[in-house]
Amino acid sequence: MYKTIKLRNGKDQSLKRFHPWIFSGAIARMDDGIAEGDIVRVVDTKEEFLAIGHYQIGSIAVRVLSFTDIEINDSFWFSRLDKALQARRACNIIRPDNNTYRLVHGEGDRLPGLIIDIYDNAAIIQAHSVGMHMQRKDIARQLRTLYGDKLTCIYYKSETPLPYKADLNEESGFLYGKASDVVATENGLKFYIDWLKGQKTGFFIDQRDNRSLIEKYSQGKKVLNMFCYTGGFSVYALRGGASMVHSVDSSERAIEMTNRNIALNFPDAANHEAYATDAFSYLKDMDNSYDLIVLDPPAFAKHKDALRNALKGYTRLNAKAMQKIKPGGILFTFSCSQAVNKDQFRLAVFTAAAQSHRFVRVLHQLHQPTDHPINIYHPEGEYLKGLVLYIE
Repeated sequence: MYKTIKLRNGKDQSLKRFHPWIFSGAIARMDDGIAEGDIVRVVDTKEEFLAIGHYQIGSIAVRVLSFTDIEINDSFWFSRLDKALQARRACNIIRPDNNTYRLVHGEGDRLPGLIIDIYDNAAIIQAHSVGMHMQRKDIARQLRTLYGDKLTCIYYKSETPLPYKADLNEESGFLYGKASDVVATENGLKFYIDWLKGQKTGFFIDQRDNRSLIEKYSQGKKVLNMFCYTGGFSVYALRGGASMVHSVDSSERAIEMTNRNIALNFPDAANHEAYATDAFSYLKDMDNSYDLIVLDPPAFAKHKDALRNALKGYTRLNAKAMQKIKPGGILFTFSCSQAVNKDQFRLAVFTAAAQSHRFVRVLHQLHQPTDHPINIYHPEGEYLKGLVLYIE
């Protein structure tokens, strides 16, 4: 049914532990004619079945779809999507006051290379592998079957995350229906979702739980939200009773979206100001009047080669915030870099604390929410790290 890839002797151990990646160095032989994105069967040296997955040129040669010898058809896609939806319902994420969630989180939902975010009645699909790109229409069709008339549009946004060497010349566009400006609800708050021009799928769903925590700490505080993007933390801080919130981002478009989201939830808010300026410059020049600071920068390291400079960047950023925050202040600091592990991030923040000469307590250790699950056999899926610190 599918062409075959045979592994080298002893290179099947990770598959027997259900790890969903096969690296190119593990391959002994491939059938002729296997093209990038093809579904392949993987066998050991004795020709015994190991897995089925998508083949791709590169370090990760196969992303495993199943450890059972089955056909990858409409029934397969529907089953995986349905099980992902059941998991979200079990976690009570889908509620009248919350229609913003991630339905599929790659390896965490046994669909490596696939991301699906839901914003009310809109689904946004991202393919991070050629195989998922090639099957996007099959996936969209089963999404429609799963959701029925609750889904009015499906948008495919994958020209950026797809491997550039694949040369697919793919443009984003609707696979089903049409929509322009969607307003989604997260924990009772409203947000404009700009999947056309925004980063990722238009909103960082992975910070939902951490935004809620900000709300609990904001009462009566002067809050600084650095790298604010669309202003999620700022909106929660205002609902939490912050006396003043300042939102900072280098992108003028991000500041525009932040102001729109503030106005959507608090049309008469006089205690919010937004600034389009460089984060490091703002931290350098600001006074020490902030009671709560949020540092949620973009990924400083997207691959291991950038790790050293990334850690220096995290240390510099956190040291400056620790030096400037008001005594008794709360610092929320994050890293979304998959190349930076928890221990490395903590060390960078520890170094920053030492440089600031402040006493620092760790109040919370934060991570990604339940709709961004980590496959227990794939620890690499843990990428979001955060600390809540009390600075004396």
